Amino acid sequence: MTICAELEAKILRYFHVERWLVGTIARQLGLHHGTVDRVLSQAGLPKLARPHRASLLDPYLPFVRDTLEQYPTLTASRLYAMVRERGYAGGEDHFRHLMLHYRPRAQPEAYLRLKTLPGEQAQVDWGHFGKLTVGRAERPLMAFVMVLSWSRQILLRFFLDARMASFLRGHEAAFQAWGGLPRVLLYDNLKSAVLERQGDAIRFHPTLLAFAAHYRFEPRPVAVARGNEKGRVERAIRYVRDNFFPARTWRDLDDLNTQADAWCRGQAADRPCPEDRTRSVREAFAQEQPRLLALPENPFATEERVAVKVGKTPYVRFDLNDYSLPFTHVQRLLTVVASPQEVRVLDGAAVIARHRRSYDKGAQIEDEVHLAQLAARKRAARHHRGQARLAWAAPNSRELLMAAAERGENLGSLTAALLRLLDTYGASELQAAVDEALTRGVPHPNAVRLSLERRREQRRQPTPLPLTLPDDPRVREAAVRPHALADYDQVTTRQEPRDERA
Repeated sequence: MTICAELEAKILRYFHVERWLVGTIARQLGLHHGTVDRVLSQAGLPKLARPHRASLLDPYLPFVRDTLEQYPTLTASRLYAMVRERGYAGGEDHFRHLMLHYRPRAQPEAYLRLKTLPGEQAQVDWGHFGKLTVGRAERPLMAFVMVLSWSRQILLRFFLDARMASFLRGHEAAFQAWGGLPRVLLYDNLKSAVLERQGDAIRFHPTLLAFAAHYRFEPRPVAVARGNEKGRVERAIRYVRDNFFPARTWRDLDDLNTQADAWCRGQAADRPCPEDRTRSVREAFAQEQPRLLALPENPFATEERVAVKVGKTPYVRFDLNDYSLPFTHVQRLLTVVASPQEVRVLDGAAVIARHRRSYDKGAQIEDEVHLAQLAARKRAARHHRGQARLAWAAPNSRELLMAAAERGENLGSLTAALLRLLDTYGASELQAAVDEALTRGVPHPNAVRLSLERRREQRRQPTPLPLTLPDDPRVREAAVRPHALADYDQVTTRQEPRDERA
């Protein structure tokens, strides 16, 4: 129980001046006698010995002490069941209270303050700073923090995830900002760094190992439950939470990172260096920077690479969104290569699509060229379906179209004209008119139309009205072959009526 300083002064005055007993002080002030004992002990007085009262637990204390010495973490409920089997008749709540006095206390571990050399080490960690809403998506706002152990120079960079690509981009941002890198980087059990750990046996992420080999630093994990080994980056994250992030406004992620870079070069660099408070972090970093490792000439490829299977529609799904691609690449296995600003779709080594990256959810990012190509392909397909319908209804129309193609005519317009005549006059009339046009050597819809009108006038039939069909390509492009009507003549044949009076 925590009490105020005024109450502590009363306890000391009543004990030393008024000569009250501990029990009297506790009763008059409404406190537990243990609280009074603690106040007197903190003032330098030994705890007063109290007369021991007999307890039901006394015969079982040797067994309890021996058991707790062998099994210090044994629960009070299990220990109570064990003493009950041996004849203990006390209540469980009282037994639990007594175990607080007899259970051995673990000795607090003391830690050494670790020292590092300039340019020797940096510490890395992620910090979670809530969530950010982008369109219909809610993404975590993650802060990548790297701090040099000697000078305490900080690199802060925000991302919308904690994936390996963002992890490596944070490293590269620190290396570029510092103009070099330390020889050792410390990590805890981050999934981005350590895939598996069994005691001292550690399996690093292969991508991180390739990244470390490229930049020639040593990735080193900290021991489990050793906060002092990575305390610098944890304090740096707390410093970011207290001094950078509160009450800060920004337009987007780029604006937030711009402000973070300015803060790292300004306020964070001007604070006193914890190793030597007579100088600033900026001055300490100026001494450490020449001792950092030099950067390689070429950067490491930090783009995300994902294999994707394209379905029947010309889109690939990546990071909750769909990106268009040429219709010629449907039903294939492709590769998506993504940077923070751009998404590229590759077929082998060839780039077939480029898009601005979206962090929304369920969005369709489309290229107008891809849609125009698909629409043109669909129109061409409709022409082919129209020719197939003509060939089914009037087989000799194929010969007419071939002859027209040899003369350089537009097959699309010819097919459309013949289809209109087919809808108006029917298949049998169109077949006869096409034969007449071919016989006359004029493979053109106008010749077919004149032949149809002449045949109609010879039969003195009225001008046929065009058939109005629904605006549905499945109905308009359906191929219907006329059937012989001779079978229906038997239905119309009238039989002699029977005499009902017979």
